[in-house]
Amino acid sequence: MFGVDSSELAVVAILALIFIGPKDLPKVMRTVGYWVGRVRGMARHFTAGIEDMVRQAELEEMEKRWREENERIMRLHPANADYPEPGQPDMMPPIAQPEAPEEELPPEKRPLP
Repeated sequence: MFGVDSSELAVVAILALIFIGPKDLPKVMRTVGYWVGRVRGMARHFTAGIEDMVRQAELEEMEKRWREENERIMRLHPANADYPEPGQPDMMPPIAQPEAPEEELPPEKRPLP
């Protein structure tokens, strides 16, 4: 947990038993447990606050990118443009065909297919 080996923990427990005494040891351990719990709770609260700030920053960045992409799309496809209704045939004019038939041109003047 804090880099404390089991043998080091045993030494601390024996020293606590010697200096505190068996009579007061349960009370001291209860107090130590209470304060360790409070410190862990504060650390958890602090960590949750930091993670919330990071999430908010990421959300703001995503919203900024979304707004920029939305503006780019709106520039490409303005809302007031005349688009065909879904399901309606496209009303595009037919592509103009060349007026001179290819048979009348000599072979060297004909366009390549």
